[in-house]
Amino acid sequence: MPTTHDTDVLVIGAGPVGLSFAMDQVARGSRVTLVEVRRYAEPPSVKCNHVASRTMERFRKLGVATKLRNAGLPEDYPNDVVFRTAMTGQELTRIPIPGRRERYTSKVGPDTHWQTPEPPHRINQIYLEPILLEHTAALPGITLLNRTQLQSYRQDSTGVEAVLLDLDTQQTRTLRAKYLVGCDGGSSSVRKMMGATLEGTPVIQQVQSTYIRAPGLKALLPGQPAWCYYSVNPRRCGTVFAIDGQTTWLVHNHLKPTEPEFDTVDRDQAIRNILGVGPDFEYEVISKEDWVGRRLVATRFRDRRVFIAGDAAHLWVPYAGYGMNAGIADALNLSWLMGAVLQGWGHEDMLQAYEAERQPITQQVSHFAMDHAAKMIRARSAVPDHIEADDDAGRAAREHMGREAYELNVQQFCCEGLNYGYYYDQSPIIVYDDETPPAYSMGSFTASTVPGCRAPHFWLPDGRSLYDALGQGYTLLRLNPKVAVSALVQAAAASGMPLTVLDIAQTDVPQAYRHALVLVREDQHIAWRGDALPEDANRWVAMLCGAQAKTPLAQAA
Repeated sequence: MPTTHDTDVLVIGAGPVGLSFAMDQVARGSRVTLVEVRRYAEPPSVKCNHVASRTMERFRKLGVATKLRNAGLPEDYPNDVVFRTAMTGQELTRIPIPGRRERYTSKVGPDTHWQTPEPPHRINQIYLEPILLEHTAALPGITLLNRTQLQSYRQDSTGVEAVLLDLDTQQTRTLRAKYLVGCDGGSSSVRKMMGATLEGTPVIQQVQSTYIRAPGLKALLPGQPAWCYYSVNPRRCGTVFAIDGQTTWLVHNHLKPTEPEFDTVDRDQAIRNILGVGPDFEYEVISKEDWVGRRLVATRFRDRRVFIAGDAAHLWVPYAGYGMNAGIADALNLSWLMGAVLQGWGHEDMLQAYEAERQPITQQVSHFAMDHAAKMIRARSAVPDHIEADDDAGRAAREHMGREAYELNVQQFCCEGLNYGYYYDQSPIIVYDDETPPAYSMGSFTASTVPGCRAPHFWLPDGRSLYDALGQGYTLLRLNPKVAVSALVQAAAASGMPLTVLDIAQTDVPQAYRHALVLVREDQHIAWRGDALPEDANRWVAMLCGAQAKTPLAQAA
């Protein structure tokens, strides 16, 4: 195979995961070719409805967060989650979530206290993906090949040679890249070609999803509008998401355990039961999809120079919004590692960290989602027949279901733990110490500077977020100006490793910062902490660059 390359990275799939990887990679100076089977700007799926806080933090760094924040539902539209006997029925409980106009300032609701520069954003994929696409396509270094499909690839020690098929002309072309990344969804051809398989639980729940236009529905809704409506009644339980805040809605009909086949369920009647409307109510079906919630994780995420991310690497029920968001986290983790290698300061072995970091997290998060799905299935099966009755028993049943619904679901819709609590505890490029990272749940976590954790957020005196100040590569937070760091600065310069030294007044930081020095990676995870630098700065830098990734450096005394 030749040694010249047409592109640095060939990305298969231009959905949110592939686009996120591409925009991050070109920011590092790489050439990226995106291959997508759809036409340019072809409308995407409406399945995804939520951009997590961690994702928005990274989009902020990439310069696209404001564009996304200004899109989606109207700025004054509440992002509440409401539980009712039907969408138009009696309210059981409500989880208050600010709309985007008050998103940065509101203190009402369970997610408004989070320590972050970028709170979550409720936006459907039909608004999200075009913004990411337009932003990415305009970047220098991007080549976008629409209506193109990966047919095959082969790789050697220096690159990957891919055969691409033009779906309109049926002509093939060969393209050579240094790396290939499969962001091509649950049926990923890249995953299959690299010989990885999905393992886990193949069926957790089945869902009929219908995207509808119903101009008369909003006028029937009692009380304050909401972003998400849970319909809880003995006839049919389902979920409705507001798409444009006016006339378009996404209706999820959660099939009962006794309904194993999609075609045995009357879609129209199920929708009417979820909405709480009669046979004369008019609506239009824009699109529909039947899908199965699963918990499946690929046996491997990498084969030498070929990688997979997002749904290509893992599939699970979309609770807590962590399908797409976990995929984007995969992509951005891989991008900073691959960027280091392509820039020349990272050793090839640095890429070992991708599987070592992301695969265990995928297992953790998928179990959280699966466990929550099981609880929701049980809750839907336990709706009492008299929940809509206008008597004491009915009112008591609604109060009881409301309490249970809030306690169960506030952790999913305000999932602080999944956003900030996960950590990398098996990475070959993190220097661990004797302290164990704090446990986290879907809804809660403890901020910590244990290596592998997310660096706790705080605002700098100049008004910037800590994350705004993180440089490419690594940033050393120095909380004691008397501690010498010149040995690390010199070792980093000699190796070409990007290093930013940021002096911080100890009074300005959260209590979790208990050490004089904290080394933070560009992806916000802590690589090391201590009160003095390790003695052998050169060996330390070599480890951080992946040159000693197979034998991690022990924590210095």
